[in-house]
Amino acid sequence: MKVRLNLATNALQTHRQFLALSSLIGVLAGIFFVVLGWHVYSVRKAEEAIRVQEQEIRQEMTVLQRQRQELEQFFARPENARLHERSVFLNTLIDAQSLNWTQMFMDLEKILPPGVRLLGVEPKREKGRVKLTFHVGATSDEAKLKFLRAPEDSNTFTNVEEAGETSVDPSAAGPDRMHVELTAVYVRA
Repeated sequence: MKVRLNLATNALQTHRQFLALSSLIGVLAGIFFVVLGWHVYSVRKAEEAIRVQEQEIRQEMTVLQRQRQELEQFFARPENARLHERSVFLNTLIDAQSLNWTQMFMDLEKILPPGVRLLGVEPKREKGRVKLTFHVGATSDEAKLKFLRAPEDSNTFTNVEEAGETSVDPSAAGPDRMHVELTAVYVRA
C-alpha cells in the first residue's frame, strides 16, 4: 500500500499565472519600445531634413545680403544717385500722366448737379492714390449742397471734404454766387 504524504510545510503553488502575466507585460513593453524607437527615428529624420533646409536658407540669405550690399554700394555712387533722382522725377511725371482725364470728367459729368460748374481740377498723387482738388462755382446754396452730397453718394470718389468756400461779389459778372473748394480721392485712377 502506498500512502501519499506531503511533508512540506506549505502547499505546492504553481507560478504559471505570474509567468504568463509577466511575459505578456514583457511583450507589450517590447512592442512599446519598438514603437517608441521608430517614432524617435522618424523625428530625427524629419529634424535632419529641416536642418538641411535651414542651412540652405541661411546660405541663400548670405548670398542675398551680399548682393544687397553690392547694390547699395553701387547706388551710393554719386553718378548713380543723380540717375536715381532723375528716375524719381520721371516716375512722378508718368504717374501724373497715368490719370485717365476723360474717364474722370465723365464721372464728374454724372454727378455734377444743375447750378454748379467746374472751375478747375488739381490732381496729386499720394500713397499710390489720386487726390483731386475741385474748384467749383455754385449759383445757390441748394446747388452747392447737392454737389457736396453727389461725390459722397458715388462710388468713384471717396474721402470727400470741403476745403473752403468764398462768396462772390454780387456785382461781379457771371452766374456764380459762391466758389467752393473740395478735395476727394479718385478711386478709378
